[in-house]
Amino acid sequence: MSTCCKITKREKLFYKYYRFVHAIRISISFVLTFIILHFVNLPDHTWPLITLIVVMGPISFLGSAVPRALERIGGTLVGATLGIIALKLEMVSFTYMLIWCAMCMFFCGYLTLGKKPYLALLIGITLAVVSSAPAGDVMTAFWRSVNIVLGAFLAMIFTSVYPQKAYIHWRLKLCCIIKEFSKLYQIINSRNLIDRPYLDKTIQMVVLEIVSLRSLIIAASKECHRGKDDFEVIQKICTNIICILESQANAHWESRKSHFFLIKSSELHESIHMTLNALQDIEDALELGQLSTINLKKINLSDLVSSIHQSVLSDDTGDDSYETSVHGYIWLSLELAKQFEILSLSIHNILLSK
Repeated sequence: MSTCCKITKREKLFYKYYRFVHAIRISISFVLTFIILHFVNLPDHTWPLITLIVVMGPISFLGSAVPRALERIGGTLVGATLGIIALKLEMVSFTYMLIWCAMCMFFCGYLTLGKKPYLALLIGITLAVVSSAPAGDVMTAFWRSVNIVLGAFLAMIFTSVYPQKAYIHWRLKLCCIIKEFSKLYQIINSRNLIDRPYLDKTIQMVVLEIVSLRSLIIAASKECHRGKDDFEVIQKICTNIICILESQANAHWESRKSHFFLIKSSELHESIHMTLNALQDIEDALELGQLSTINLKKINLSDLVSSIHQSVLSDDTGDDSYETSVHGYIWLSLELAKQFEILSLSIHNILLSK
């Protein structure tokens, strides 16, 4: 898929109501599969419906549903093969069959704690169902495998019709988080507020949004063929930014004197304006797929630091907390600009992937 494509209005609507879209998709898929099975009349035809629900039910994104379907197919085929061997061994000796099943379940139990737990569980479940059939009854294994493979293929087909992509959802959610960063930054540095704003609930809400973003990483990385680490970097940066913004709010409102000193600084006002523009550029890159270079180094914070330092020295009142809060705020501004720059570069690297 193209990773720098523009997010359309239809996609925004789909992802705004993604739970309803997912529910409608499952209901239509179930009815169509039921109609197909009714006319084909396969033996033990409940398994395609069960497989359809198991594959599509817990997940709505293409990058998750397809690997899950493939794991179900693979687990079923391997489990059915092991079950058939168990049935053949039962005809020779019941003891041999028990030893074989014990060995198979040992490896299934070992693999369930690895990278493919769902695959390992399906091997064990299929082995249990097939080996419970009468001795030599291979048809149970055959039809169960056919029905599950059919159900998994139907699940992949229905999921790929107007698919919901975790990568698009990830971009939209990250875009909303960037907007919240921008709002917080504006409130913290507002010249129109007399008293300190209460930001705890807003910050907590943004933290929850950042945490929920993590659930999309695995599926999104598979869809755009990028390493999971590239997404994890952005996750970490977002966490750093919200921590810095909270600390910056504390420094800005440490005392009324430091607050009024900071809002009167013309250099600081210019850097705030340029930072907000840079955040808007990051939003555009996520939503529109624009790859224009964002250069946060243009925010001339080095001159700002020296200028404010001279102003603090000339306004010496012997108040150490005043000077500490001002310089703490400036240091946090430098760190914030650095984090925004790393964030923009990381987003561009993902958007530029093939």
